[in-house]
Amino acid sequence: MSTDVTAVVVRLKLSLLRNGLRQSAGRRAAYIASAVLVLLFAALQLLGLVMLRGDAHAGSLVVLLVAVLALGWAVMPLFFPGGDETLDPTRLVMLPLRPRPLVRALLAASLVGIGPLFTLCLFAGSVIALARGAAAYVVGVVGVVLALLVCVALARAVAAANIRLLTSRKGRDLAVLSGLVIAIGAQVVNFGAQRLGSAGLGELDPVADVLRWVPPASAIGAVESVSEGSYGVGLVQLALSAGALVALIAVWSRHLTRLMTSPDGSTLQAVTEAAVRERTSTGPARFLPAGRTGTVMERSLRYVWRDPKTKAAWVTSLAIGLIVPLFNALQGTGSIYFACFAAGMLGIMMYNQFGQDTSAFWMVAMTISSPRDAYVELRGRALALLLITLPYATLVTVLTTALLGDWPKLPEALGLSFALLGAMLATGAWTSARFPYSIPQEGYKNVAPGQTGLAWISIFGGMIAAALLCAPVIALTIWLNVSADGEAWTWLLLPGGAAYGAAITLLGLRLAAPRTAARLPEILTAVSKG
Repeated sequence: MSTDVTAVVVRLKLSLLRNGLRQSAGRRAAYIASAVLVLLFAALQLLGLVMLRGDAHAGSLVVLLVAVLALGWAVMPLFFPGGDETLDPTRLVMLPLRPRPLVRALLAASLVGIGPLFTLCLFAGSVIALARGAAAYVVGVVGVVLALLVCVALARAVAAANIRLLTSRKGRDLAVLSGLVIAIGAQVVNFGAQRLGSAGLGELDPVADVLRWVPPASAIGAVESVSEGSYGVGLVQLALSAGALVALIAVWSRHLTRLMTSPDGSTLQAVTEAAVRERTSTGPARFLPAGRTGTVMERSLRYVWRDPKTKAAWVTSLAIGLIVPLFNALQGTGSIYFACFAAGMLGIMMYNQFGQDTSAFWMVAMTISSPRDAYVELRGRALALLLITLPYATLVTVLTTALLGDWPKLPEALGLSFALLGAMLATGAWTSARFPYSIPQEGYKNVAPGQTGLAWISIFGGMIAAALLCAPVIALTIWLNVSADGEAWTWLLLPGGAAYGAAITLLGLRLAAPRTAARLPEILTAVSKG
């Protein structure tokens, strides 16, 4: 019976892949192109690992690589829950299936795909890089199988434990944030690669000594141990991976049984004290200004906290705005002016303000009957953005200055950041009215089909205009730094940049308000297309 279930589930996985590719030629081409790129990358990684054979620190690099790959398998279901339809066991709850045969069947189905093939290539290359002698190759074969099964079982266990979350709105919010993880991970990998390039692979030895005993890296570490003649150590490392596999399958089976036999609590309406509690304005909102300005600010801040796309954009901008200047400062190659990157990343959030509202903008449009109403609306949105951006840009600039030890240049760096932020708020308000576009609420796209040109014009055109508006402050900064007595007056750039940024923001809001009021129907049509 279990063999039949396994064969059926594997055929189901293949059918899902085949039918997905039949939907459109574009999807088929994208899948084939991605498969070719992944396999090419796997082949290059395999070649690189083979070339490491004989290196004194090859074991440290290989163990770390296996551990990172296992971590990727663990977080993959959280960020890409829709990447594999068979990851959702709740689709099988109506079938008369026992947990154990179903676990074996789903485990076999998980081995079908590009991801397992990529992982298998890296594990095989790791064994070739470390194995010396027939015994080591035999242990390597067992280790590769164990490591691959541990990775797959880990992904399945994580998916089963969080499937209610992943199929809910909060789960979709988490998936949207995957871009942030990729961005941060790329910076961390870049930083680590540069450190290794200067210090050598020996820097990995302390970490690898610990990871050799952590499954599934211990399964590959056993190959190195057997190659060195430590057969007992190698068997213990293999046993650790085998024990981890058994434990993961047990956890997966328990969660699977619970999913298949218990009701979905998310479909039951629970009356709790929090649900019936009367809402009051006792939170941070009570500190906002009264009237329409405070209402607009509160609405904008609620979008930042609750809307998945807005939250993802904000968190990504906050993270990248901090990572770029600090990582460059840590590497000793940065400049204090890199701190302006933080203000620039958050200034982009002012662009396409009405597109962030999507079809709900019609409720805002009903309250705008004059340029004055439009001005107050834009001012409230700008103030909400400044509430986060001003302290954040200041903090990033101070941290960058502290790492570089260049405190005399702190005032001019802050002045430039404030001027840049003001220029981006001004151009953002104008382009929001002139080039609005829709942001789809579902999926990973940030621009509705057919509006990509508008998005490019709005963002990159606005950024160029902001740079031109900052030209006077930039020119003054350069002049004070190159002139003989100018350094004594660079502190004036802080109040001067702040005043210039405030003035250019007010001017931009004033110019954008009449256009916003006059183009309300066009704006509403553009932002509702998604």
